[in-house]
Amino acid sequence: MTADGSNPLISVQPNALKFVFELEKPSFCDLKVVNNTEHYVAFKVKTTSPKKYFVRPNTGVVQPWDSSVIRVTLQAPREYPPDMQCKDKFLLQSTIVPPNTDVDDLPADTFNKESTKEIQECKLKVFYVTPSSRGNSEDEGFKSYSDQAPDSNSAVQRLKDERDAAVRQTLQLQQELDFLKRRRHRRNDTGFSLKFALIVGLIGIMVGLLLNFSFSSSLSSPAAVPTVETTTSPVEPSTTEGIETPL
Repeated sequence: MTADGSNPLISVQPNALKFVFELEKPSFCDLKVVNNTEHYVAFKVKTTSPKKYFVRPNTGVVQPWDSSVIRVTLQAPREYPPDMQCKDKFLLQSTIVPPNTDVDDLPADTFNKESTKEIQECKLKVFYVTPSSRGNSEDEGFKSYSDQAPDSNSAVQRLKDERDAAVRQTLQLQQELDFLKRRRHRRNDTGFSLKFALIVGLIGIMVGLLLNFSFSSSLSSPAAVPTVETTTSPVEPSTTEGIETPL
C-alpha cells in the first residue's frame, strides 16, 4: 500500500540499496521493478547525490505484469564516510501512461506533481557494507532478488551486448586511425622517392654533358703531323781532266 492508501503501481526489490564500499573501486546494486497492474507504467529514478551515482536506465516504461532491472552504480569513492554511514536517498516515481508508450515518447512533464495524473513515489535508503561483512549483511529481499535467474540473466546479457558493441566501435575507430597513419606514411615515402629520382636524374644529365663536352674537345684538336728529316749530302764538283771544252 502507498501513503495515500492506494495499491502500488510497481514494487521494488530489494527495498534498500546496499553497496560494497572500497576505496578507488566502483560498486553496483541492481533493483528489480515489477509492474503490478494491467497498464503501462513509466518510472523515473532520482537521488539526493546525482554526482556519486550512475543510474541506468533512470527512466523507463514497464509493460503490464512485466518487470525491468535498474542498475545503480556507486562511483569509485576516494575517502571513507564517517562511521560508514550514508545519508544518500533514492526516489522512484511511477505513473500510468497510455498503451504502447515508449520511453522516448514520454512528455517532459510526465512526472510533474502539478499535473492531474497520479504519481506514486517509493523512497529507498542507501547502506554501505565492507567486503568482509557483505555475506552477513544481505537481507532476505536482496537474496531473493539474486535468485531471479531469468531476469538477471537477461539483464546481464543486455549489458554484455552493449559492452561488446562499444568494444567493436572502439576497434573500428582504431583501425581507421591506423589506416590514416599508414596512408600518410605512404604519401611521405612517395614524396621522398620523387625527390631522390629528380636529384639522380639531374646528376646524370650533368655527367652526360661533361662527358660529351670532353669528347667533343678531343675531336676538334689538330692531329700531330710527323716530321721527316731529310739530309742532303754536299755535291762535290766533278773534275774533268783531259777533256777539252769545244769553242
